Amino acid sequence: MPLDRLSDVLDRHVARLEQQETAKGRETVVRGVIRPAGERGPRFLLEGEGDRQFIRMNSNSYLGLGLHPAVIRAGEDAALAAGAGPGAVRFIIGTHSAHVELERSLAGFHGREEGMIYSSAYNAVVGALVALIDPSTAVISDELNHNSIINAVRLARPAGKAVYPHLDLAELDRLLEEATGRARRAVVVTDGIFSMRGDHAPLDRIMEIARRHDDGFPENVVVVVDDSHGVGAFGTTGRGTEEYTGGPPPDVLIGTLGKAFGVNGGYVVSRRPVVRFLREASPLYIYSNPITAGEAAAATAALGILRSAEGEALLARLRRLTHVLESGLQSLGYEVIPGEHPIVPLMLRDTGETRRLVKALYDAGILATGLAYPVVPKGDEEIRLQVNADHTEADIRQVLSALAAARRHQPGA
Repeated sequence: MPLDRLSDVLDRHVARLEQQETAKGRETVVRGVIRPAGERGPRFLLEGEGDRQFIRMNSNSYLGLGLHPAVIRAGEDAALAAGAGPGAVRFIIGTHSAHVELERSLAGFHGREEGMIYSSAYNAVVGALVALIDPSTAVISDELNHNSIINAVRLARPAGKAVYPHLDLAELDRLLEEATGRARRAVVVTDGIFSMRGDHAPLDRIMEIARRHDDGFPENVVVVVDDSHGVGAFGTTGRGTEEYTGGPPPDVLIGTLGKAFGVNGGYVVSRRPVVRFLREASPLYIYSNPITAGEAAAATAALGILRSAEGEALLARLRRLTHVLESGLQSLGYEVIPGEHPIVPLMLRDTGETRRLVKALYDAGILATGLAYPVVPKGDEEIRLQVNADHTEADIRQVLSALAAARRHQPGA
């Protein structure tokens, strides 16, 4: 039978993951959404759970714009006008005005000369980095960077790569000094917001270090930042980590449309020569279909909301709810990593306890994601709680109540 021997090998591999408790497991299937009403935020209906309603505390839709009527309507109108799908890649079939409008709006929002969209943020990270790293490039990367950055550097095969301990800027400085004279170009790459912890890179200081070493490289020190979790959720106006930290803007900024904007896709903004080069040299852009015109129009509508008074109010509400959750967890005696970003990591530092509390939350009607090795380092096991602006204080209190009850029922407590 075809694949019989390979299937056995693959089955054994998955079985080992399950035995080691590192398998991702069965995916939750959402079959319906109940819109927010009164003191209740949105609720989610799951296959196999009947009419039980769940609060979602593991969503990247930080501003709740995925359920915003204006965003949905913009996507529907554009789909009616342009069709359900793009039809082909952009260099073959052309592009839609919705794509061009979105790229211009993103560039303007971030104060850059030009922008380009990818089919996903993962593709944007890999597509941009692989194109910008050549055999004469030295790459220096934070140890907690996202999987997309790690894989991009592996694929790019630079002249040399170095990883500095998380946020250790003295080591970053030393590594750049060490690479001087050994490479024509240096690429310093970091997350803006680190997705497992909710902490942020001090981009102002990173830019200062990069500029100090810039003359040592004939083709510059290029700072690339993936701020997918920061844009739309961090900073007074939602412009992300670079707004929060101040300082010169990073050379290449990568963001997503699939988190705070509530839609789908990724993007790059930078100087015009960089974007023109990527359109010609980035295979994941050239040979991948773009997001649909409907998605592009929906993302433009979401960006418009973010730039309005409504967006400022959503950001303020997000910060307030984040503080309520964080302070509530601390008052219950839980360990958190403090910060203003709506990722609130509940540090449990034990795989078994993480799984127990995830189940207790699920039983209480709350969806949360536990993170254990190898997703996070051993000893950093956690539940990553994520606040959205369409949560309510009553929702947050319900989460805290469930965690208080779970703590009381902890074995040995």
